[in-house]
Amino acid sequence: MSTQGARRTTVAMDTFVTIEIAGQAEAPVVDAAIERAFAWFRDVESCCSRFNPASELRGLTGHIGEDVPISAMLLEALQFALALAEDTAGAFDPTVGRRMEALGFNREYRTGVTVDTLGDVCDPPSYRDVHVDPCRQTVRLDRSVVLDLGAVAKGLAIDLAARELAPFEHYAVDAGGDLYVAGRNPKGDPWSVGIRHPRVDGGLVDTLHVSNRAVCTSGDYERRRPGRAQHHILDPRSNVVSEGAASVTVIGPNAMLADGLATAAFVLGPRDGIELLERHGVSGLIISTGLERYETRGGLA
Repeated sequence: MSTQGARRTTVAMDTFVTIEIAGQAEAPVVDAAIERAFAWFRDVESCCSRFNPASELRGLTGHIGEDVPISAMLLEALQFALALAEDTAGAFDPTVGRRMEALGFNREYRTGVTVDTLGDVCDPPSYRDVHVDPCRQTVRLDRSVVLDLGAVAKGLAIDLAARELAPFEHYAVDAGGDLYVAGRNPKGDPWSVGIRHPRVDGGLVDTLHVSNRAVCTSGDYERRRPGRAQHHILDPRSNVVSEGAASVTVIGPNAMLADGLATAAFVLGPRDGIELLERHGVSGLIISTGLERYETRGGLA
């Protein structure tokens, strides 16, 4: 039996994940593909979560000075995170896990269990203390490190889910507002993506019409610590939360790139952030804390 499109939602990686397939296809085939796409979110989370003591990422914490074999999935995420750290001179840094815990971002969203790792946050490690060998598929830590891949893992999961759905041509993968859209929506038009206003609840600063692109946003309104004004995006260079922007939206060829660049540009602030986005050939919109707009050349078309 065929179906005219399908839409499913689940909870994964601390957010709602919605997959929509437009166009006609066999219902059992669609349902099976959507379940496989959802499974990628669970697989990435079980691999890359800093909150789960059983995750592959968390398991690296106690191994110092050892060449530890890692999965292809973790290798891909770590390689990208370290390359972005190098490219931004540490404005993006995946070794901020212990510092995030010290700021209070240490609660596992499903269980509510608090994760606290003993260690000195006054002399923190950096991305230079992490060495990946892609040929041997290993990683070595020079110091005790709690890695945080939150800025790239969700993008990776979106990309893997999108790859699973590619045979359908017209589809959307939305993970808490970070998404990849392909082809056309059910009306036959490019997909419409609203960019949230960082200061007006329910308001939009722009609406995009895109196909075959990822759209990812980092904002200072996300994941605030309960009872505190602090948001969750840390400037690793100063060890305080970044105040350079209110939100950054990046439109790129894949979600891991767009997700990571959005976080890095947020930390860098509007002017340096725009330069970063232009250097990587992606489009973007940065809203400053004073609500000024900064766009890459050519705007968001």
